Amino acid sequence: MKRAVLTGVVAAALIAAVGGAFIADHVRWVSSIRLATPAAAESAAAPIYYQDPDGKSLYSLNPKKTEDGRAYRPVPPSADVSFDDPASEAAGAEAADAEGDDRKIKYYRNPMGLPDTSPTPKRDSMGMDYIPVYEDEDTDDGSIKLTPGKIQRTSVQSERAIPRVIRTMVRVPGTIQLDERRVSVISMRAESWVQKVANVTIGSAVKKGQPLMEIYSAAISSAAAEYISTINSPVTASPERYGRGSRQRLMNLDVPDSAIVAMERTRVVPIAIEWTAPRDGIVLERNAIEGMRAQPGEVLFRVADTSVVWAVVDVAERDLGAVRAGQPVTVRARSFPGRTFSGKISVIYPQVNRETRTARARIELANPDLALLPDMYVDAEIDTGNPAPVLAIPESAVLDTGARQSVLVDKGEGRFEPREVKLGRRGNGYVEVREGVHDGEAVVVSANFLIDAESNLKAALKSFSDAGGQP
Repeated sequence: MKRAVLTGVVAAALIAAVGGAFIADHVRWVSSIRLATPAAAESAAAPIYYQDPDGKSLYSLNPKKTEDGRAYRPVPPSADVSFDDPASEAAGAEAADAEGDDRKIKYYRNPMGLPDTSPTPKRDSMGMDYIPVYEDEDTDDGSIKLTPGKIQRTSVQSERAIPRVIRTMVRVPGTIQLDERRVSVISMRAESWVQKVANVTIGSAVKKGQPLMEIYSAAISSAAAEYISTINSPVTASPERYGRGSRQRLMNLDVPDSAIVAMERTRVVPIAIEWTAPRDGIVLERNAIEGMRAQPGEVLFRVADTSVVWAVVDVAERDLGAVRAGQPVTVRARSFPGRTFSGKISVIYPQVNRETRTARARIELANPDLALLPDMYVDAEIDTGNPAPVLAIPESAVLDTGARQSVLVDKGEGRFEPREVKLGRRGNGYVEVREGVHDGEAVVVSANFLIDAESNLKAALKSFSDAGGQP
């Protein structure tokens, strides 16, 4: 009996020992499971980069230490990467939670814009959360809806389309030229000799009737003698009437009127004829030399009136449609900074230069102080605007792809509608809208490229979902 009891005690002791060891092993196994928390898994995983231990915006792909010897903190793949302000993230999360009760999430899209969607919340390989797409955001009218927080973060601004006066300035270069109608050439129409030349040189200002030179010509003397003989004849009843042919001969020889009047007054044939300036102006050319023989047609003097000059400018072919005669022009000479000359386009030359693809336009300019000189470089601004107001929007509102132009119309409540437009003239930061936008409609003038990218992304994701990518 004692032996049996002893055997039982020993068996119980063995069972207790074995059980205790099993329990201890079990506790250690459970402890090991409890230690395998996400944090431990994260610490065991290979870091994707290293960050400054003080949380500064300093990163490294390899292990690194600060200047004081502290090691950079490893960042595991499952770390939540975010470039937004924590306060704004919290506000956005609260807004999303507040709206979650009313709006139904249709699916989740890839945060990097890849054609990847998920019916449940998910993270990508970088640890970024997939973005929820709500049913009221997935519309078929091509518009896009943004939350108030996103509108505020992207600084979306809108401006209404209203009638405006668009002033378009076409800037062109040019040169100063003489008015062809104000240039006089003095030459002989018969063989002549220059007996005397007045004290006049190139650049001298002369007045109409001022003596320039004295000329002797046998042809002129013969015509003058015939005219004087006719008007002095005592048998002629009317000398003025019968001497008309002889006087016309003197005029055909280009004898100045003052010389003919002097002959009629003195009734004497002069030996030399005094030649005078035909107009007020500047002497541009002086070829007369005392004692020289002047052949018919040889230019002895050239006088130009420079009180009115031309600015001949080169207008690019693309701007010809907006330029027309009568438009006001402001001309600035490079020799006189800060000074302007006003005029109007008088003529547009009917030819385009095949090398420069420009056409010439002529502008008449008053030059009372003779500051503008021939061949002087000038810059002209042609006002091609129309005084009548037209419907206009800021140029920054236009999304131009080259083949088409569009704008984003602000429909209110965070919804924006892309709309194709037909544009007209541009100027002062605005562009005329001929089709696509009505008076009073608001268009996005800032951050429109971001909204357009968001719209294109949603359109691509929707087409991907319709094709079968979205369950």
